[in-house]
Amino acid sequence: MTTPLLEIRNATVYRGESIVFNNLNLTIEQGESVAILGPNGAGKSTLLKLLTREIYPYEQPDSFVKIFGRDRINVQQLREEIGLVSYDFQAKYMPITTGFDVVLSGLLGTIGHLYHHDITEQQNQLTLDTMARLNLLPLKDKMFQHMSSGQQRRLILARALIHNPKTVIFDEPTNSLDLQGCFQVLNDMRQLADEGTSVIIATHHLHEIIPDIHRVVFIRDGKVAADGPKEELLTAERVSALYDTAVQMVKQDGYYQALPA
Repeated sequence: MTTPLLEIRNATVYRGESIVFNNLNLTIEQGESVAILGPNGAGKSTLLKLLTREIYPYEQPDSFVKIFGRDRINVQQLREEIGLVSYDFQAKYMPITTGFDVVLSGLLGTIGHLYHHDITEQQNQLTLDTMARLNLLPLKDKMFQHMSSGQQRRLILARALIHNPKTVIFDEPTNSLDLQGCFQVLNDMRQLADEGTSVIIATHHLHEIIPDIHRVVFIRDGKVAADGPKEELLTAERVSALYDTAVQMVKQDGYYQALPA
């Protein structure tokens, strides 16, 4: 039996001096695509940081956070197994960084290209091949500051894909994007899922839950408020309770949207 991608048991998690989670329990299997849904401040991004090992839980008996069945994992191996796409990550790049260096930095484990690195021909070719996969070669020599937010986000996605990971995490995937950029990223997510890549998203926007995702986890007040099939959870009654506001639900072509009730 395959070990889970993520297994959390009775975890207490702090951000600074504040408790975000207390006795959190959650399991995500390898190969599973999941949406983590909840209002701002619910703990969604903190949950992703547990998965990417940016933060650790408070140590206590009968409590753990395991990635691939292990309490500890090599950070470089984790980068190769799990890709990350987020607006916060995108915002860390210097305006003069080229598209090529954004993608290459995924191999180097850096934010941008550190110029004292000697780049091999193999690394150069892998970077170009990864950009070609998303039709991003026209951005190879273009500076970050001269790109649209959608182009920048897709370069961050290419960076995440350079190791060909089995899982890609999207933290609020369409944040700051216009409709064109939003629809392109959603299409990229669907393509990844169609290719067999596990897609995990954390969001407060229902429209970001692509039809290929069938499991939804509700996070509220630092707890798993609900966990189950999308069709059972994305109802007007349950979404209204999650956000503490009355909504009506619309579904079309596998996408959901909440409108004022």
